[in-house]
Amino acid sequence: MVDQKEQIKQEAKQLDADIDKEAGGGMRELKGKQGMILAAVAAGLSLFSLYVNAFTNMQEIYRNVSFLAFLFVLVFLLYPAVKKGKKEKAGLLDIGFVVLGLAGSVYMLFKYSVIHGEQMSQAVTTDYIFAIITILILLEAARRAIGLFIPLLSLIAIIYALFGPYFPGMFAHAGFSIERLLYRMYMTTEGVFGLTLSIASTYIILFILFGAFLGASGASKLFNDLAIAIAGQRRGGPAQVAVLSSSLTGSLNGSAVANVATTGSFTIPLMKGIGLKPRFAGAVEAAASTGGMIMPPIMGAAAFIMAGFLGVSYTVVILAAIIPTLLYYTSLIIAIDLEAKKQGLKGMSKDSIPQVWEVLKERGMLLLPIMIVIGSLLMGRTPLFAGFAGIIAVIIASWLTKKKENRITIPRFMEALINGAKGTIQVGIACASIGIIIAVVTMTGLGSAIAYNVLALSGGILFVVLLLVMITCIVLSMGLPSTALYIVVAVTAAPALVEAGVHPVAAHFFVFWFGALSNITPPVALASYTAAGIAGADAMKTSWTALKLTLPGFIIPFMIAYNPIMVMQTTTGEPVSVINVITTLITGMVGVFALAVAVNNYLSGQLAIYERLVFFIGSFLLINPGLMTDIPGLLLIGAFFILHRLRVKKSREAGNNVALNEM
Repeated sequence: MVDQKEQIKQEAKQLDADIDKEAGGGMRELKGKQGMILAAVAAGLSLFSLYVNAFTNMQEIYRNVSFLAFLFVLVFLLYPAVKKGKKEKAGLLDIGFVVLGLAGSVYMLFKYSVIHGEQMSQAVTTDYIFAIITILILLEAARRAIGLFIPLLSLIAIIYALFGPYFPGMFAHAGFSIERLLYRMYMTTEGVFGLTLSIASTYIILFILFGAFLGASGASKLFNDLAIAIAGQRRGGPAQVAVLSSSLTGSLNGSAVANVATTGSFTIPLMKGIGLKPRFAGAVEAAASTGGMIMPPIMGAAAFIMAGFLGVSYTVVILAAIIPTLLYYTSLIIAIDLEAKKQGLKGMSKDSIPQVWEVLKERGMLLLPIMIVIGSLLMGRTPLFAGFAGIIAVIIASWLTKKKENRITIPRFMEALINGAKGTIQVGIACASIGIIIAVVTMTGLGSAIAYNVLALSGGILFVVLLLVMITCIVLSMGLPSTALYIVVAVTAAPALVEAGVHPVAAHFFVFWFGALSNITPPVALASYTAAGIAGADAMKTSWTALKLTLPGFIIPFMIAYNPIMVMQTTTGEPVSVINVITTLITGMVGVFALAVAVNNYLSGQLAIYERLVFFIGSFLLINPGLMTDIPGLLLIGAFFILHRLRVKKSREAGNNVALNEM
């Protein structure tokens, strides 16, 4: 058995490698003095964030500027300028970028009060110079840590703001001077240091640290063992284990690719071991890990930003995610079960499956921090309180487990601080960079222009609007981490849905959902490619298989758009009734079941062409709520479910009789 300490180190390395794949480059492994500096800065960022969020009330602008200064140092120390850059140490160019990044941050720390005090909000030449330096450094940091898409999008936004009169039709606007643009982006809390960076420097880093401390305590092994104990003996057991394990882990780390790298190295070999094809095993892991991005309570940190954008409490967002997530994983489990049934596969042997009670006795205390976090949020406590309470609870719970290797000692405490800071880099830099895009969208009214054009192109037909927005979200989100993809689609695509009459909460869930599914949608399906690498399968075939597995999940956002009760909302603003929730859940379950059956072309046996067509029609009738569609949909699915089983039973009996007559 692998030592727990080594397992934790391996998982940390896998997470780092995964982040590198998403960024398109490789993280350095610094040693010596630079390694010590890196560790000190990373631990410093985590301790700073814990202090300002738990023990003091620092003004937003100063907290955000300090937070970004830490990130600049970490990015340029950890990420080389090019893929083949030096891996063992940072060069002079990197140090130069660190100095310039710190200069821009420190300048704003000391000058902000002067600009808005003595200068009466009138910037001078040096203010503009440092604004240009900071923005350029930020774009380079984003290029290194995330890839080209976000900095290119930010540059396009800047060009759009400056040269508005030269853009065609509805996209044209009066344009802004470079001075006004720089002032807005650098010297206020409506640009780089705005809402998205505020969320990153508060809620997001606290919950990333919570996940890092859980990882240091060995909670991932608890999740895996629990999943095996619960689902291991079921038909296609290891695939069901992958779904359970990835949903639990994915909710905490929020990255589909990181989730695949962490849990896939364990679940994919198990799936292959019972006879599942490598591409199917990889596809199951990719699909299950992608679901972790929409799994409450954290939802890849997008939940915090969504709450900020919508102006609602965090509790509203996580409650809204319950039914959609339940339907997504139900559809995935059904698809896996049908495939296992089709292939005649069995579960794991009883000897290799731990008992639930034994697992809970050994490490069950590590579930307590998660229960405390969820309980705190449901009781109305702030996410900051819940995150900090969760971290304290992890440390205490680690010392109450029977296994000594689970205890968070001082070295592990420091390791969690460092890993938490590293895990914040992508999210933090993305949030800062997208502050530029949000500033431009707000200044120019671009969101309204896009919404108008989508509505005009669709002719005002809601279903067409939803299709256009779905395609837009998948394309815009390809290759982006969860937080970045949500912000991009929330700013560009969600306004069109709200303008079309979709409830704001439902609209934001719709765009985030399809943004998340870009992780398994070819051609840029990072989660599928990562899983294919572990499974030793063809990357593109794995992507298409993952897409097929999650096709039932593609109708869930449409259900949300047509029926906001799916996200615990009503069009009238009245409280949601329990009866409506139960009805919605039942019709949703039947709908995803029918679509899973139709997509997999199998139930008790292979479907006849007309049966498959009826299951497709029945599932689509259940998208739009109302008796006129729900009753025919349920009747069709129910009737053909029975008729199919009778037909297969009769066919098998006839086959058995023929076999007996031939004997």
